[in-house]
Amino acid sequence: MSDEKRTEIGEIGEFGLIDRIAEKFSPTNEKTVKGIGDDTAVYDLGDKYLLITTDMLLEGVHFDLSYMPLPHLGYKAVAVNISDIAAMNGKPTQITVNLGLSNRFSVEAVEALYEGIKAACDEYDVDLVGGDTTSSSSGLIISVTALGEVDRDKVVYRNGAMESDILCVTGDLGGAFVGLQVLEREKAEYMANPDMQPKLDKYDYVVGRQLKPKARMDIIHEFKDLGIQPTSMIDVSDGLASEAFHLCKQSGLGVAIYEDKLPIEKQAYETAAEFSIDPNSCALNGGEDYELLFTIGQDDFEKIKNHSDIHTIGYMQSKSKGRTFVTRSQNVVELQAQGWKHF
Repeated sequence: MSDEKRTEIGEIGEFGLIDRIAEKFSPTNEKTVKGIGDDTAVYDLGDKYLLITTDMLLEGVHFDLSYMPLPHLGYKAVAVNISDIAAMNGKPTQITVNLGLSNRFSVEAVEALYEGIKAACDEYDVDLVGGDTTSSSSGLIISVTALGEVDRDKVVYRNGAMESDILCVTGDLGGAFVGLQVLEREKAEYMANPDMQPKLDKYDYVVGRQLKPKARMDIIHEFKDLGIQPTSMIDVSDGLASEAFHLCKQSGLGVAIYEDKLPIEKQAYETAAEFSIDPNSCALNGGEDYELLFTIGQDDFEKIKNHSDIHTIGYMQSKSKGRTFVTRSQNVVELQAQGWKHF
């Protein structure tokens, strides 16, 4: 019997596992600018940087085909990778798609999946340039790798925030998580009564946030028009609080986020209340919104203060002041990150 210690992945979590792996690898190629630890890897092309990111979606873990239409899944698989390119202030250029298919998928089903992939390629102006297809014994597996580019002096990392920088987020938060609750409830009711017709009309916005999220490339183009370069940035995939913690860790800072500044859309707020879920918790910990969380210097505030889709939600502070959440009654409590756990 071996005495070697066994550590369960759940004990250290996804990011602990990534840290353990990263400790053993250091870039040796002089053109590798950024390896593990940001939204994308960065490779030096000379006057520009090449951005590379990849993401894998597994049936039964990341999506449920009982309510996820295949065209929506294809679109989402691309959009979540484009969102990573956006988080580096870059422009996407190409994707590759790898599929694992079980024998229950027909040619027509695969074509439906690629219908969504094509829609995303058209919307974000990227080319599908290759991939791999193989058989799977455990349902559908889809893995997309996205390539992009950014000018050397325009790239934005997670580690560039400075003390007193303003923390901003695009769009609204919590909708995707609330939409998932609606879909799961409708699925349970259908399983109990197959004659039941799903009642989704009043939840169109939140369900759409879950099934077909948008990568915020529009904001990246606006940054250029407004003359703004964020000091740090990340996309909101695992939850606002979790992503804010990444900016804090990489930048060596603390953060203060204000409850009354959290952008929550009306339907998301009302539906969360219907499910007896705190809307703020949905915004902080829900995940899958794929909005951009970023910091700007105080001097850039005037450029975004009237922007209808960029919200100032707090500021970066010294590490000694910690990661805090300021309630509407001005109580300061410790910010908790309880977003999506992969293990």
